[in-house]
Amino acid sequence: MKLTCRGLSAGALVLLLATGCGSLRGEAQSPPPSRTSATAPTAQNTATSSPSQPPTTPPPSSDAPSPTPSDGPTAAASTPGPSLDADVTKIGDAQWARITAAGAWRPECPVGRAGLRRLELNYWGFDGKVHRGSLVVRDDVSASLVRVFTKLFEERFPIRRMEPIEAYGGDDNASMRADNTSAFNCRTQGQANAPSAKSPHANGRAVDINPMENPWIDSRCDCWQPSAQHSSRTPGPGKILKNGPVWRAFTEEGWIWQDIATADYQHFDTGFPSRLLGS
Repeated sequence: MKLTCRGLSAGALVLLLATGCGSLRGEAQSPPPSRTSATAPTAQNTATSSPSQPPTTPPPSSDAPSPTPSDGPTAAASTPGPSLDADVTKIGDAQWARITAAGAWRPECPVGRAGLRRLELNYWGFDGKVHRGSLVVRDDVSASLVRVFTKLFEERFPIRRMEPIEAYGGDDNASMRADNTSAFNCRTQGQANAPSAKSPHANGRAVDINPMENPWIDSRCDCWQPSAQHSSRTPGPGKILKNGPVWRAFTEEGWIWQDIATADYQHFDTGFPSRLLGS
C-alpha cells in the first residue's frame, strides 16, 4: 500500500512533520547519535592523552644509525713527572779541550781524561723549574753521585746552577761567586788546595754545592768565601744542614761533609787525602 504525504489527515501530517515522511516508507532509521557519544573519547584515546601516562616513544627506525658501542671509561693517560735523567759519559774531545785551555788539568794533575766522567743531570732550580746541568767527576764515584742527586731531585732541593769549572776559566773563586755547583778542578797556584796530588777536587772526588748559601772560611784571610751572608746554619733554601736532606744523601753513601779543620759547608768528599769511596 503506498501512501503519500498529500493524502494524510491533519493529525497524521503533524506526526509526519515530527518524524519525517521517510519513516513511513519502511526505511529503517537509526536514532540520531547523541552529542555525548559523538564527542566522547574512546578508551584508547583516553589512555594516550592522559596526563599521568606519557606517550609511548615509537621504536627507532631500522634505518637509524646504531650508537657507537662504548668501551667504558678510560683513565686519562698519566704523564710521567720529571726525573733526574742522569747520563754518565766519557769526556768528549771538545770538553777536554776546554778543560785544558782553562788550566783545570795539567800533566802534573793526579787524574787525567781517562779517569774522569761527565755526569749530566736534571736539577730543581730556585725558580721551582727543572734545569739541566753537568759535573766532571772521577769515574769511581759517578754511580754514587747519581744516587745522591736522585735523592736531592726527589726532595726538590734547589740548586742555583751546575756547570763544569772550565766555564769559569778554572777559577774556583769565580765559580763560587756565581753560586755554581762543581766538582773536578785541578786548581792552579794561588787557589785553595792547589796543586796537590792529595786534593779531593784535583782527583774528581769532591763536590761543592751552592757556595753562596753554604760558604767556607778561607784560612788565608780568615774570612767567609764567597760571602758571609748565609754563614749562619739556620734553615733556608739551598742550605746544607746536618741531618738535612743533602747531608743524609751524601753521608748514607759514605761521603764526608766539610772534611777540613775550618767550616766548609758547601763541600763533600770521599776523604783526605783523596781515596776510593768507602775505603
